[in-house]
Amino acid sequence: MDRITLEPGKRGGRPCVRNLRISVYDVLSMLSSGMSTPEILDDFPELTEQDILAVLAFAAEREHQVVSLKAQ
Repeated sequence: MDRITLEPGKRGGRPCVRNLRISVYDVLSMLSSGMSTPEILDDFPELTEQDILAVLAFAAEREHQVVSLKAQ
């Protein structure tokens, strides 16, 4: 998870990939719109496949935390 960073002044404090101005939300939106990993990497050469996997892992963990809180 060290690929996902939080900086209060950057992108409204949203989680971003490796201190870039590309947020977790941006990558998730691209994936959910149907873009493939190679298409995202072509459009954003500063990203790596490991960054995209980190975004997915971050989102999965966040979802797990929300579901766990609701169950308590």
